[in-house]
Amino acid sequence: MTEPVDYRDTVFLPKTDFPMKAGLPQKEPVILARWQEQRLYEELRNRRRGREKFILHDGPPYANGDMHIGHALNHILKDTVVRTQTLLGKDAPYVPGWDCHGLPIEWKVEEQYRKKKLNKDDVDPVEFRAECRAYAQHWVDTQREQLKRLGINGDWDNPYLTMDFQAEATIVSELLKFAESGQLYRGAKPVMWSPVEKTALAEAEVEYEDIVSTQIDVAFEIVESPIPELVGAHAVIWTTTPWTIPVNQALAYGPDVEYRLTQISGLAGHPHPEHTGKSVLVAVELIAQLEQRWACSLQPLIGHVSRTFKGSDLAGTIVRHPMNHLGGFFAKPRPMLAGDFVTTDSGTGLVHMSPDHGEDDFDLCKANGIDPVFAVEGDGKYRADWLWLGGEGSVINPKFNAPDGPICTALREAGGLLAASADYKHSYPHSWRSKAKVIYRCTPQWFVPMDKQLPSRLREGPGEGESDSALAATHPPSAAFGSVRGAELPHSVPASGVGTTLRDTATEAIAATRFIPEKGRNRLSSMVEGRPDWVLSRQRAWGVPITLFVDRKSGQYLNDPAVNARIVAGVRESGVDAWSEDRAQEYLGSDYALADYERVTDILDVWFDSGCTHVFTLESGRWPDLQWPADLYLEGSDQHRGWFQSSLLQSCGTRGRAPYNAVLTHGFTMDQKGMKMSKSLGNTINPLDLMRDSGADILRLWALTVDFTEDHRIGKEILQGVSDQYRKLRNTFRYLLGALEGFSDAEKVAVSDMPELERYILNQLFHLDCNIRTAIGQFDFNGYVRDLTNFCNEDLSRYFFDVRKDCLYCDDPADLKRRSYRTVLDTLFHALVRYASPVLVFTSEEAWQSRFPDEESVHLQELPLASYGLHDPEISQFFQFYNLARQDILEAIEPLRREKIVGSSLEAVVSYSGAALAQELNHIEPLNAELLAELAMVERVDFNNDAITPGLIVVTKTTNHKCGRCWRHLPEVTEDGALCGRCEDVVNG
Repeated sequence: MTEPVDYRDTVFLPKTDFPMKAGLPQKEPVILARWQEQRLYEELRNRRRGREKFILHDGPPYANGDMHIGHALNHILKDTVVRTQTLLGKDAPYVPGWDCHGLPIEWKVEEQYRKKKLNKDDVDPVEFRAECRAYAQHWVDTQREQLKRLGINGDWDNPYLTMDFQAEATIVSELLKFAESGQLYRGAKPVMWSPVEKTALAEAEVEYEDIVSTQIDVAFEIVESPIPELVGAHAVIWTTTPWTIPVNQALAYGPDVEYRLTQISGLAGHPHPEHTGKSVLVAVELIAQLEQRWACSLQPLIGHVSRTFKGSDLAGTIVRHPMNHLGGFFAKPRPMLAGDFVTTDSGTGLVHMSPDHGEDDFDLCKANGIDPVFAVEGDGKYRADWLWLGGEGSVINPKFNAPDGPICTALREAGGLLAASADYKHSYPHSWRSKAKVIYRCTPQWFVPMDKQLPSRLREGPGEGESDSALAATHPPSAAFGSVRGAELPHSVPASGVGTTLRDTATEAIAATRFIPEKGRNRLSSMVEGRPDWVLSRQRAWGVPITLFVDRKSGQYLNDPAVNARIVAGVRESGVDAWSEDRAQEYLGSDYALADYERVTDILDVWFDSGCTHVFTLESGRWPDLQWPADLYLEGSDQHRGWFQSSLLQSCGTRGRAPYNAVLTHGFTMDQKGMKMSKSLGNTINPLDLMRDSGADILRLWALTVDFTEDHRIGKEILQGVSDQYRKLRNTFRYLLGALEGFSDAEKVAVSDMPELERYILNQLFHLDCNIRTAIGQFDFNGYVRDLTNFCNEDLSRYFFDVRKDCLYCDDPADLKRRSYRTVLDTLFHALVRYASPVLVFTSEEAWQSRFPDEESVHLQELPLASYGLHDPEISQFFQFYNLARQDILEAIEPLRREKIVGSSLEAVVSYSGAALAQELNHIEPLNAELLAELAMVERVDFNNDAITPGLIVVTKTTNHKCGRCWRHLPEVTEDGALCGRCEDVVNG
């Protein structure tokens, strides 16, 4: 036997400098710097100018704090939308923006004051707002760099900020459009109020937490009634907000509820035996609950037959407040009123009414001529002149409401407290900024009515290319004043011009909008359907002012186009500081005297600010690549009650339609166990740390592999799985780069000259291309990444690459099969790197530059109009049998490998009874044993067409010798280590 020869130098192994180890944390910043130097975003705009547009309008994150995992997910999704649309050849600009006004920033600046023991109210408002502006700018700059590190491609040098003077002027202009068209009024209604932050809050600024409150039962003596036996008895109410009792003005009953007059007994040893014998009026259905809560027995009155009353029988009944001895407000009679909202789910079946502190209370009392009294101040204390507890509070303090607190103590001493216990568990609204409890508080606020009829011309919306100023010109005001006292139509809207309401317009706009996922439609619809009038005003300093003058005599706001134009110009020149007392007469001009007008000092709800962003970005002309309306809004599902809704209402009120054509929502990121992330639990994932340790591409791949439309998870084990997936994709690129080393156009082969396997893989690529394009259209990035990954792993790494490695390594470079293989690899490289570019933005660039170091960025490339692949249904049918047979053969070989009967599949000889199976699969052509052996990577396949059992496989070990170069076992090899004919020709060639 001759000495074996080492033929390794004659084998054409892949060669590439593209490393298996990614080193993303080190490489990504270098690539990012190169993009910035090349001004990649601007170049993309130049390349795509004139193409079909796709506009994603960025919902502004708040300029307060570092980027968190929610920010990262949100912006990765937005970037993927923009990049995939760009990949299709569209002009898809991306202008990032920030929400810069509002309480969170103001609160942080106040915290700095408090640490220095300074009072914000002692600081000049202009100076204070300058500090807020500087604080916001700091976090804009910080977040901008953090988001850029994610690989987000956008107009970072020219973002939109709601605190830019131009933006502030636009917000003022949009507010005045509501005023000019009569869609604004000032009224006193109960709104969510934060005593800690001393301002009204929107529903989107409120979160609900479980708390334990004091529950009390209070007796109101009946002094008049059409039912004689009720006089002298007590109507009992139940509440979990004891602090509202000092502002009580009426009681409510359910018209259809059944009530009974009973007598309290069995209080021996009870803390309040003085109530024994007291007659009380309560709902029949709740008597058992009350006996348990009061630890007593409720019996028929002595000497009376037990009698029940229908609620409607109580009409005309009058009670007096338990604290009536204080006189004044408390001595006034309290009527009992019919309320449809009264139920017997809990309590006593009677409800105490405080129009200052409840929506139902306000509406019922208003309908009966009872007005709010504004007893509770903005800080949660009763006003100083209030007869009971004047100057005391805060009303959200549990100790103030406790059973031994001042309210319960006074009621107990007055004989009106039947029961009190601090044990009622329930959900309660809190400010999501200060985390403090909020209250309903009636204060004068500015509202946009939801159910007032709009001018019909607003429903038409802006025409093609119509600018903001052109839109304003389509509905100029024709009257000097608009209403501030209700939702009646102003004089400026003629009766013939009346259209639908803001609620109806918004509902129609929702119906015309595409939602991904579809359930977002019902969520937003239900919120719009049930929402009250939009509260626009806030009582703070850092925000866009409500730039209105109110006539001191008529109570109407001034609605003069010339005045409005001067105000807008002033804000455009100087920002929100322009709305000052010093410049008030300048705005009013010579036609009006400042002494006759009140200058409104409230600021706008920041949701109105962000709701206007579509105007000063898409319509302003500052970003000429943008256009209105946006094709897509994309935010978390919480924005159904936030930005999606405020933008919808603002646009419907001024343009008659939504500012978007589609809305995509994502869920929230939970920890690995599905729990909400919390710093206190220590289960948060910091995206900045993750990028530092693993790279942004890992974070991007995670964001696009989860089902982001639902709540989803992240954690160490999940990220490890993502890293494994990344390595497989990276290794696909690495193999392609190595296998294509030295490839040129001269080597290419026409598809018609290629072997079946190459044409089959091109057909598979065609289907992948179709799936990719469909996924882009459906914003299905989970499916996008899944199809891409499966193709790389299943069709390529475990099949095509594996089968063709012998051809690549050992065939002559001029051989048609090898040239065909490399031609397909070239097609695969161009396709796969493009497909991956919206996902693995850095890795795809690294792979592209590794092969084409002198060419432009991969992110300037696009998909061709036609697929990269080959649409050939016949080749799919042809390979249906072969792929099934291949899998059967590989499974049959595996036991022999485990038992070490064969080492490699190349040692296997297979007898396969495949004729019947081929017939079942309608495989008409004669079976090709040589092709199947090549696909299964065995020495040979012998078809046993006479076998009864289709698919029966018998595997034996070959007796042929192994080629010393290609390692195949062939009859022509005379001894182990000798060369087969092919290898001998290549080596000696």
